[in-house]
Amino acid sequence: MITEIGIVAGEVWHYLEGRGEMRFSEVVTGITRPREIALMSLGWLAREGHVVVRQEGQDLHVALRG
Repeated sequence: MITEIGIVAGEVWHYLEGRGEMRFSEVVTGITRPREIALMSLGWLAREGHVVVRQEGQDLHVALRG
């Protein structure tokens, strides 16, 4: 499971690269992975300091840290 989370974290990273800030739901749709795995991967990236996550209403917005 850890390996899959790491792989998906890489996919999230590459999807965000060059796209700027976007809704997390768009990322999940774009990488076509289960939302739960994508959320774990986002947590991994956030813990490592690679992404910025902010909540706007019911939506999570994510971007790579500049």
